[in-house]
Amino acid sequence: MDKAGAADTLTGGPRRVRVRGERGGAPLPLLVPALIGLAFLVLPLVALLIRAPWRSMPDLLTSSEVWQALQLSLLCATAATAVSLVIGVPLAWLLARVEFPGRGLVRALVTLPLVLPPVVGGVALLMALGRNGVVGRWLDDWFGVTLPFTTAGVVVAEAFVAMPFLVISVEGTLRAADPRYEEAATTLGASRFTAFRRVTLPLIAPGIAAGAVLAWARALGEFGATITFAGNFPGRTQTMPLAVYLALQNDPEAAIALSLVLLAVSIAVLAGLRDRWMTAS
Repeated sequence: MDKAGAADTLTGGPRRVRVRGERGGAPLPLLVPALIGLAFLVLPLVALLIRAPWRSMPDLLTSSEVWQALQLSLLCATAATAVSLVIGVPLAWLLARVEFPGRGLVRALVTLPLVLPPVVGGVALLMALGRNGVVGRWLDDWFGVTLPFTTAGVVVAEAFVAMPFLVISVEGTLRAADPRYEEAATTLGASRFTAFRRVTLPLIAPGIAAGAVLAWARALGEFGATITFAGNFPGRTQTMPLAVYLALQNDPEAAIALSLVLLAVSIAVLAGLRDRWMTAS
């Protein structure tokens, strides 16, 4: 037995080679900009906490205007998430499981709202669903439905910008899931829809839950598309981000208080997704 084998025997196995770049100290040219980047991201949040009017916070958060905006935000974000689930999960399944011409283009169009400026999304919604829009004129003439500047319009705007988060999350989970379970179910006589409902949905439930949480948080914080498509009417279309924008002009302390509420929601979302994003491999 050579010396290396004897050492392995005494230590209980082969020695691991420690890579200096993985566990050693960070080089200064990388450490300094990394710390600057961390401070750049964290300092504004710390400043928000420092400048928060903690003594008057209960009065600010219990005012009728703030309560209306909070209730409307929670209602619309939840409704937008429900809409995203109903039409987004089947869309994710289509992209992940069905081969068809132009699938890459469809996937690009689905993810486009992620990079599209929200105001542009609001203008596009007006052109499509406005009273004189491509589809909106028929909705108005045939059913008497008008979406812009209504609470339903808020839900539509939030779903437009939030659904891609759900679709991407669910599609990734579907691609990671083994399709042989679905094939086995269809071999035993189940229809494709029954296999999806009884086999696939339980398998991808964690991905659906994560995508729904992301979509809900994105809908809650939506501003640009909402104010463009639905306006800013208190009690009807004024959500929390719109209330923050309005309060910042007249009552900065109220704007800080509302911002802290949205910050708390964001932290809660991260805490709920810690197993997905905040664990080391």
